[in-house]
Amino acid sequence: MLDINGGELLILVLVAIVVIGPERMPEYAKQLRSLVVRGRDMFQSSKATIKAEVGTEVDWSQLDPRQYDPRRIVRDALNEPSPPAGAAAARRATQAVPGKAPFDDEAT
Repeated sequence: MLDINGGELLILVLVAIVVIGPERMPEYAKQLRSLVVRGRDMFQSSKATIKAEVGTEVDWSQLDPRQYDPRRIVRDALNEPSPPAGAAAARRATQAVPGKAPFDDEAT
């Protein structure tokens, strides 16, 4: 998430000790703890509210935005089987009307 490794975290803690000072560090640690606990409680309450209002009948897989990835859509379209060659010609033959133009003759 923050992309901080162990060494960088150690440097940040040491800088915080030097800047804040060891006598005020426990006070700031308590404030940080209360902030994290408050954030966790807000997340849990909002999660419970959403679950109470929406319920369990929601299919979350239909609401997944990853299903609309253009690369996936093209890949799926290329992998689906093609219809038999005679089926397309037969479908065109049934749709064509003899003597009628294939476009709208009333359009300007």
